[in-house]
Amino acid sequence: MRTVGLTGGIGTGKSTVSAHLRRLGATVIDADEATRAVQARGSDGLRQLVDAFGPGILGPGGELDRPALAAIAFADPAARRRLEAIVHPLVRRWMAEQALEAADRGEAMVVMDIPLLFESRGTAGFDAIVLVYAPEELQVRRLVDLRGMSEEQAQARIAAQMPIEEKRRLATHVVDNTGSLDDLHRQVERLWTELTAGAAR
Repeated sequence: MRTVGLTGGIGTGKSTVSAHLRRLGATVIDADEATRAVQARGSDGLRQLVDAFGPGILGPGGELDRPALAAIAFADPAARRRLEAIVHPLVRRWMAEQALEAADRGEAMVVMDIPLLFESRGTAGFDAIVLVYAPEELQVRRLVDLRGMSEEQAQARIAAQMPIEEKRRLATHVVDNTGSLDDLHRQVERLWTELTAGAAR
């Protein structure tokens, strides 16, 4: 089975690309979905997070208060590393289990949607790496305009990730999301044709 890594930077539009790949028929294994699963109420992952960061990260129903946890993690590099040390191994295990199920079904290819692929996992084990690209100034503008962040908050989120230009050099395929949605979809469709042709060989 061929394994493709899909990544980007915050505000680059990776989720839009992932959604279009699903519409085209891709089996997408999503790290964000994995993160929600391993942090669900009552999970061992959530217990570990409470042990590390205290009960203040819980909502009134015992669920994870994601903004509260993010406020802690993005304000302190040591806290972010502690968070990643808990969550990343659990996410990798969850995604590996999903990939095994896909292989058992006879899937020719899976797309692993991993926002922090370069930072948290590296490129080993992937047959191709797809980067959704937008320059940093456009990332900032989207985070401010579409997510309601201040410019300082947006820049802090971007600074917590590997620079997008460095990611661009490391990727095997780049989807440039600086144009229209139609242009983005056309690029994804060409990419999907190329990836599926490679999986069939």
